Amino acid sequence: MRSRRVAALAWMASAGLGLAAAGADPVEDFVARHWRVPLAAQGAPPARWSPAEASLHPEACGGCHPVQFQDWRTSLHAQSMGPGIAGQHAEMLDADPATALGCQTCHAPLAEQRPLVRGARGLETNPAFDPALRDKGLVCAGCHVRAHARFGPPRRDGSLASALPRERLPHGGVTRTPAFLRSEFCRGCHQFGSDGFALNGKPLEDTYAEWKASPFAARGVQCQDCHMPDRRHLWRGIHDPETVRAGLTITARREDGAAVLVVENSGVGHRFPTYVTPLVVLRGELLDAAGRVLPGSREEVLVGRRVELDLSREIADTRLQPGERATLRYARAAAGARARLSVVVYPDAFYTVFFEALLRQGAGRGEAQIRAALEATRRSPFTLFTADPPAP
Repeated sequence: MRSRRVAALAWMASAGLGLAAAGADPVEDFVARHWRVPLAAQGAPPARWSPAEASLHPEACGGCHPVQFQDWRTSLHAQSMGPGIAGQHAEMLDADPATALGCQTCHAPLAEQRPLVRGARGLETNPAFDPALRDKGLVCAGCHVRAHARFGPPRRDGSLASALPRERLPHGGVTRTPAFLRSEFCRGCHQFGSDGFALNGKPLEDTYAEWKASPFAARGVQCQDCHMPDRRHLWRGIHDPETVRAGLTITARREDGAAVLVVENSGVGHRFPTYVTPLVVLRGELLDAAGRVLPGSREEVLVGRRVELDLSREIADTRLQPGERATLRYARAAAGARARLSVVVYPDAFYTVFFEALLRQGAGRGEAQIRAALEATRRSPFTLFTADPPAP
């Protein structure tokens, strides 16, 4: 079960990063070059550079970019090599190193983060490997540094040119391109290939294509507009109640003797939720005078894409496309009881069940990390909305 799932995810990660193809669009040309995988090693930095300029560690970037660094530290990008994947890799790097490295295509993409590289005799020890850097996940350099050259977005006024000669600027200045403000820049890791592993004819992660087909893309709303507002390096999503609340319109009312709860995808530029790991629950239940749930009174509508743990089958796909709604009609009643409606978000629903199964079958050297990851998934659910409609 574990090997099939991880191999599939690793394949899709590497397949997704190959989607950008050179063409007439200069943004597409840049993305194709910038995300050509596997990324090449940076090589030796210019001799005149300081240790901070030559470093690939995010802490070095934070010396001059403290706001961006502090934002990144709180983001899921900084946790992309966290205990969940690290616990799986504890055994996988020995048993199936190619699959483990495939995961790192997105989770830790720099060549300096890869313990092994492909050589003349197959996979060999990587002389440039920095284990401390790998553990930090998707670091600043993963997006912004190639061959020690820095790349970034245009200035806020849209200009690209530097005010001073590059040799007078820290780390040789920066090459600015609007690609950093376009959804195509995010596509490599947030769009799996459609010509290989898929369930029910859909890639396991199809976020870019979902956005591309949405009214948001037609209006020019990019991924960065919602997930990096004001250029903040936060990348908030399904784990953040404020972000989720901003993307939905939730209403509760009485109608024909029933309590009605409606959740509309009014502001999410792709399906809600987009990936297979979260689950959103519309819930109705009866509470007694002490606020306790009456046994047997709970009814739920599930919103999400549910798949088998081994990725062999899609069980159901009830996600909401932009503009779509999910509705729960709750008509139960009992003397002395009141109805409560709620919307509960389980950002890591799949991972909770997956890690439990992995521990039952044996996680080997990664057991402690998998247990830590499991506990984190159990802490991630939150109640987004509650209402007590008036009794009929």
